[in-house]
Amino acid sequence: MRSLFSRLFTFRFWRRLTAVVVVLIAVTASGLWLADKVWPLPAPDVQVAKVVVAEDGSPLWRFADAEGVWRYSVSLKEVSPYYLQALLTYEDRWFYSHPGINPLAIMRALWQNLTNQRIVSGGSTLSMQVARLIEPHDKTFTGKLRQVFRTLQLEWHYTKDQILTIYINRAPYGGTLQGIGAASWAYLDKPPSELTRSEAALLAVLPQAPSRLRPDRYPERAQAARDKVLDRLEEYGVWDKAQVEDIKQESVWLAERQAPQLAPLLSRRLLAESSTDVIHTTIDASLQRRLEDMVMGWKSQLPPSTSMGILVVDHSTMSVKAYIGSVDLNDRSRFGHVDMITAWRSPGSTLKPFAYAMALDEGLIHAESLLQDVPRQFGDYRPGNFDTGFSGPVSASDALVRSLNLPAVQVLEAYGPKRFTGNMRNAGIVLRFPLNSDPNLSLILGGTGMRMDQLVSGYSAFVRQGKVAALRFRPEDPLIERQLVSPGAAWIVRRIMAGEGRPVPDSQISDITPLAWKTGTSYGYRDAWTIGMNGGYLIGIWVGRPDGTPVAGQFGYATAVPILHQINHLLINRNSQLAKNWPKDPRPYSVSRAVICWPQGQSLEADDTNCRQRRQAWILDGTIPPTLPSIGQDTGIGGWLNLWINAEGKRVAPDCSGAISRRIALWPIALETWLPLSERRASRLPERDTACPPISYDVSPPLLILGLKDGAILKRIPGTQSLDLRLDTQGGRGKRWWFINGESLMETEEDKPMIHTLTNSGKYQISVLDESGQVNSVGFVLE
Repeated sequence: MRSLFSRLFTFRFWRRLTAVVVVLIAVTASGLWLADKVWPLPAPDVQVAKVVVAEDGSPLWRFADAEGVWRYSVSLKEVSPYYLQALLTYEDRWFYSHPGINPLAIMRALWQNLTNQRIVSGGSTLSMQVARLIEPHDKTFTGKLRQVFRTLQLEWHYTKDQILTIYINRAPYGGTLQGIGAASWAYLDKPPSELTRSEAALLAVLPQAPSRLRPDRYPERAQAARDKVLDRLEEYGVWDKAQVEDIKQESVWLAERQAPQLAPLLSRRLLAESSTDVIHTTIDASLQRRLEDMVMGWKSQLPPSTSMGILVVDHSTMSVKAYIGSVDLNDRSRFGHVDMITAWRSPGSTLKPFAYAMALDEGLIHAESLLQDVPRQFGDYRPGNFDTGFSGPVSASDALVRSLNLPAVQVLEAYGPKRFTGNMRNAGIVLRFPLNSDPNLSLILGGTGMRMDQLVSGYSAFVRQGKVAALRFRPEDPLIERQLVSPGAAWIVRRIMAGEGRPVPDSQISDITPLAWKTGTSYGYRDAWTIGMNGGYLIGIWVGRPDGTPVAGQFGYATAVPILHQINHLLINRNSQLAKNWPKDPRPYSVSRAVICWPQGQSLEADDTNCRQRRQAWILDGTIPPTLPSIGQDTGIGGWLNLWINAEGKRVAPDCSGAISRRIALWPIALETWLPLSERRASRLPERDTACPPISYDVSPPLLILGLKDGAILKRIPGTQSLDLRLDTQGGRGKRWWFINGESLMETEEDKPMIHTLTNSGKYQISVLDESGQVNSVGFVLE
C-alpha cells in the first residue's frame, strides 16, 4: 500500500510540477509578448546618414544625419573575413550559439573583476552592445534590465547575421564616424573588404575606446590594443602563432582621418534623387581628384567672381566620369554653391554644328558648299561676326571651323529655326526662350538658354552615329538614346571640327577620332564655352560669372580651349597607362568624296569655264546640292545666266544672226565686294555687240541699301538730341550720290559708308544713285 502511495504521490507531484512549469512558461511568454507590443524595439536599421560613392566604391561625399554622424553601410559580404574573425573572437566567441545573453561570460567577467579589484572584462555580448547602440541607457540596475530586454527582443525579431550587420554599421569609431565602412575609408582609404589581418585586428578593437585609441593620434595605445586582439586570436587557434608574430612586427601609424570631399555638387544633385544610404555613381574618383586639383590651380588665373563647370563623359557608355559644378565650393565670392552644369546659360556658338549636320541631312549643303559671310539684316536683327569683319565667300567647313556667324544664320534660315528647335527637343535637348517668344534666327548665335549637361549630351550625336544619348550618373541608369542626325552627317561635321574637313584617301584618315571641339561665347562675354570630343570622352567646359555679369576679354577660344587641351592630354595619358583601346571611327558608307565647283557648288567638267574654283568635298548619300541661296538678298540676276553670243563672243539678242546660247555661272550678288575684279559680274559678262544689242543689259548688280529697313522707326539714345545715321550699299557700280527727302546730301565712293546726323523728328526718305543709273530708297521715322 505504501509503495502504491509513494508511486501515486510521485506521479501527482511531477504532474503538478509540470503544470506549474507550463503555466509559468505560458505566463512568461505572454508577458514577454505583451511587453514587446507595449515597448516595441526601436528600429535599428534607421540610418539617415548617406554617402555618395565613386564607381570603385570610394566615398566622394557624405551627408551626415541630424547628429552629424556619417556612415558607410556595408553588408557582411562586403567586409573582410579577417575583420569578422577578429571581431567575433575578441568580442563574442559564442555569438552564434547563445540566445543574446551569455551567462557564462557574465559570471566570468564578474569573477575576474572581483578577483582583480578592477574592471578586467565585460560580459556584454555583441547582441547586448547592439541593444545599447540602438537605445542608449544609464549604468543603473534598471538600465541594465532594459538592455537585457532589448537584447531578447533583438534575438526574437532578427537573425544573427542581421544583428551582426547592425553592429558593424553602428559601432562607434570616434567623433562622427560610425561603422566599419566609414572607419576603413576614413583611416585607411580603402574598402573594408580589403583589410589586412593587422588592419582588421586594429579596427575590431577601436570601438572599445575610439577616442583613446585613435591610431592617427595615439599609435602606441592603438598598437597595444591591436596586439591584445592578436593574442586572443592566437590563444583560440583562429590565427597561428607565426602569423600573429609577423603581424606584431607591423607598427601602427596612420595619417589623420579624412572626410570624403569630392564632387560635392553632383552629390547634392543625386541626394534628392535617391532613397538609399549608399548612392553609387559612375565617377572615376582618381580623375575627379586630378581635375579638382587642376581647377584650384586655374582658379588663381580667373577674374574675380568667376566660376567654372567641367563635365567628362565616357561616350561609349555615356557614364559621367568627372563632374565639377563650380571652381570652389567654399568660395562664396565665386558663387561656389551654384552648380553651373545645371544652370541655364546662353550656349553662344556651340549649337552651330547641329545646324550644319541637319542641313547636310536635308540636302541643303555639302561640306564645301559656298556660303556668304556678308552683312545682313533680318528685320530688326542684324548679326555680326566676333571679329566684327566679314570674309565674303566661305565654305561650310571653313565657316564652322572659324565659327563665322552669318553663314550659320544663312544655314538656319534655310532649314528653319522652329524645325531646328523641335528636332533638338525630340532628342532630349531643351532650348529655353523668353515667355511668348518663338524660336528665331538668333538662337544659333546663343539667343536661347540651355544647360551644360544637355549640351554635352547633345554632342554625343557626333560620336555615337548621330544618336543623342542621355548622361548616366549612376550604374543603374539606363542608356537612353534618340536619333538626331544621320551617321554620315555626324561623321562629316565631327571631322570638320577636328580640322579634317577636306577629303583624303581612307588610308590617310585616322582610325581614332581626333580631338574635335567647338567654342562658344555669349553676348557680352558672359559665357565662355568649349565642347570637345576625343576617341573616348566628351569634355564640356564653361567659364564665366554665375550672376551673368559680363567679363571683358573672356571668350571660348582664349579661356576655355587651353583647359580643354590640358584635360585632353590627361585623358590620353591615362588611357595609355590603362592600356585601353578606344573605338575605331571608320568612314560611313553614306559619306563619299566629290569634286565640286564654285560658284554653283556642283560638279562640272574639267574644261568648263564656269568652274571658277574647284574644291574637294565630303558629300552625303551621293548628293551634291547646289549653292544655297540667301533668302531676300539674291535679288535681280543670280545663279546661272542664260546669254546669246555671236561668233565674236559678244552678247547679242537671241534673234540676231548666228546667235548661240551660252550659260554663265555668276557668284551671288552679295559677294561682289569680296570678289577679285576678274570674278565680278562686270568682268564675267561678255561685251555687248552694238550692232545687234541684247534686249536688256546691265552689267551692274542691283543696288541695295544696308543698315536700315524700309519703314523702320528710329529713336535717339536717352539723353541725346541727335542720331548718327550710318548706311552702306551693296551692288551697283561706281560713286554714290545720296539724297534726303529729295534734296542732295553727299557723294561717297563705292566702298565708303554714308554718315549723317539727324536732329529733327519726323518722316524721312533716303535715296542713293550710282554711276550705272540705279536708284534705291528707304523710308523711316525718327521719334
